[in-house]
Amino acid sequence: MKQTRKRLGDLLVEAGLITEDQLQTTLKEKSAGQKLGDALLQRGYITEQQLIEVLEFQLGIPHISLYRYPFDTKLFNLIPKETAKRNLLIPLSIDGDKLFVAMADPMDFFAIDDLRLSTGFQIETAIATKDDILRAINKYYDIDEGFEELVGRPSDVDDEEEEKINDQDSPIVRLVNQMLSNAVALKASDIHVDPQETKVVVRYRVDGILRTERVLPKHMQSLLTARIKIMSNLDITEHRVPQDGRIKINLDFHPIDLRISTLPTIYGEKIVMRILDLGSNLNDINKLGFNKLNLKRFTEMINKPTGIVLITGPTGSGKSSTLYAAMNRLNSEEVNLITIEDPVEYQLEGVNQIQVNPNIGMTFAAGLRSILRQDPNIIMVGEIRDKETVEVAIRASLTGHLVLSTIHTNDSLGTVTRLLDMGVEPFLIASSLSGIVSQRLVRRVCRDCAEEQAPTKREIEIFAKRGLTIDRIVRGRGCSSCNMTGYKGRIAIHEVFVINDDIRKVIMNGESFTKLRELAIKAKTIFLIDDGLLKVKQGITTTEEILKMAIPE
Repeated sequence: MKQTRKRLGDLLVEAGLITEDQLQTTLKEKSAGQKLGDALLQRGYITEQQLIEVLEFQLGIPHISLYRYPFDTKLFNLIPKETAKRNLLIPLSIDGDKLFVAMADPMDFFAIDDLRLSTGFQIETAIATKDDILRAINKYYDIDEGFEELVGRPSDVDDEEEEKINDQDSPIVRLVNQMLSNAVALKASDIHVDPQETKVVVRYRVDGILRTERVLPKHMQSLLTARIKIMSNLDITEHRVPQDGRIKINLDFHPIDLRISTLPTIYGEKIVMRILDLGSNLNDINKLGFNKLNLKRFTEMINKPTGIVLITGPTGSGKSSTLYAAMNRLNSEEVNLITIEDPVEYQLEGVNQIQVNPNIGMTFAAGLRSILRQDPNIIMVGEIRDKETVEVAIRASLTGHLVLSTIHTNDSLGTVTRLLDMGVEPFLIASSLSGIVSQRLVRRVCRDCAEEQAPTKREIEIFAKRGLTIDRIVRGRGCSSCNMTGYKGRIAIHEVFVINDDIRKVIMNGESFTKLRELAIKAKTIFLIDDGLLKVKQGITTTEEILKMAIPE
């Protein structure tokens, strides 16, 4: 009797990984030709590891973790890098006439046939995650290709070198490309090239934490710096002043935008590259991690026709993403939406975006004044830095516009004090401010190695102080998909402070900060620490992460 194979969707529902509703909506909404597994991953219903374990059971093909796998690098000559990347596969070992290959999709029979014909081996497959395979390809292919050439000899940038810096096959070009594709595969937000006395250290910031990726010999510094500067159209002869540039490239058929900043240090120029992933789906307000009450309050704020909504937090706390998500929600053909930014990070269709340029007198305040003559409905100001900008923004909101902006303060209540400190009249703040959102980014517990634990005595105390109880904490053990950190990805914690009539009176009368706080508590404001602890309770993050970002009173 022939055994019938169950469908992937049914297996996932049976395993309790997704609900029947999630399966049906995904099947309805997924684009034609898209695989169900990919569609579920895209929506964040399952992780790659969970998908692979179910596929292993469904297809009877073993799954393999490539983290610290002892690869035989000689086998890489059998399969070119382009083929490996295109078909998402990597050779593992040879046994007689069999070649063992790890694939993201072991049902891709065309790729298996091509391999059999090009290598002459019988192909045996194992399943590995897409991220794992890409990481391994970026790490092990190219590793020694031309690298010895660079390491072998000291160099300065002369004419002959300059030609090499621009030649796509030269070792330095390959090295920089490999650095970039590695960073994108690891989902890094920044690449730091740190010159030190005897070496150059390359570090990646992944999920907000910097870690060393590789250490290069000191004599490669000038070539590396020159290559990055040429890519970002900077002056390679100028080493004494900081420079800023931009690179737009396609990596693995994926558009990536890089912001480059150089800074002269005593050991040479330090370079930081901020990676803006243009393909990321951060433009949906429902995916930003707002809890239900905060989401309702924030949506009401941005749906008002006038007033100012401020988003606050330190650098790298995801303020821009929240702003862009809000603009995406408001963007329609009925409204004229104009932004003034420094620099324009993501380009949005149907939005008029202006870049600040102080050299020609195009400051936030000057740009804002011009925008007001362009009949706008909604104005987004990248950042409020000085009294002039905040006054023009307030004037814009009082003349019937909705103004969205960011400001650097530690929490939402401190923003009011900061505006008063800038010299803005209390009555202007009270009449124009609709609300303030304070946010931070915390790391998510890796879903593949999460396990429940009993909370410590200290954790129970912290929760009790905020009027909450806790009976279990979820922590990550550390696995190959999170690089043994126990965390993968980040989520925002928010504090949404709505300005109501009572709060307006307090601001107008110049009353104390304590009074503001009392009214915020009375209005049931969820503070950063509370939102964080609620996310710990849901098993999304850990208490350590919350305490790094929000200090309990």
